[in-house]
Amino acid sequence: MKNFIRLLFFCILVSSFSLKAQEVAILKYQGGGDWYANPTALPNLIKFCNNNIGTTLSSKPETVEVGSSSIFQYPFIHMTGHGNVVFSEEDIENLRNYLLAGGFLHIDDNYGMKPYITREIKRLFPDSNLEELGADHPIFSNSYRFAQGLPKIHEHDGQRPQAFAITFNNRIVLLFTSESDLGDGWEDPTVHNDSAEIREKALKMGANIITYVFKS
Repeated sequence: MKNFIRLLFFCILVSSFSLKAQEVAILKYQGGGDWYANPTALPNLIKFCNNNIGTTLSSKPETVEVGSSSIFQYPFIHMTGHGNVVFSEEDIENLRNYLLAGGFLHIDDNYGMKPYITREIKRLFPDSNLEELGADHPIFSNSYRFAQGLPKIHEHDGQRPQAFAITFNNRIVLLFTSESDLGDGWEDPTVHNDSAEIREKALKMGANIITYVFKS
């Protein structure tokens, strides 16, 4: 009976994806990393998408915690930061259920996050490996074409930008963008003094990710 009740509750949570079909959220996590980095990034991406690719996303993204059942209300969750990330066992179970039920997590390394988040991703999907997406993947051409794949927005240590994914049933459920700093490019122009060309490139790549989640 206990398992049946848990399954029923899980099914109710899954069905809630349809209640906020055009909603996105920022993931709050533990470990000391600055989950709140780039505060203007996601609102700017939302505005760009609503103005250019026909989405009707809510202009103000919500904040959700990894272990909360409220993550099931948001088909798209964005995660960023510079430092440590720690998921509890309850967080792992909740986030895995969310992703396998149809959710999508975009993790954008704001430089310094990679060793910590890749450790937690392995805990999340111990039987799967992050696989790099080739430039021919549809996520690089569905709304705007990026012939070379993930664009470079900010330079740190000379490494090339890479997009890694975990897939389930032929669908990306987790996208990890590294050595690109998309979120920095989404921020207000005065934050990093990026050129209009750089910001447009970052926003267009972000729009491709949104297209993959909401319009594929």
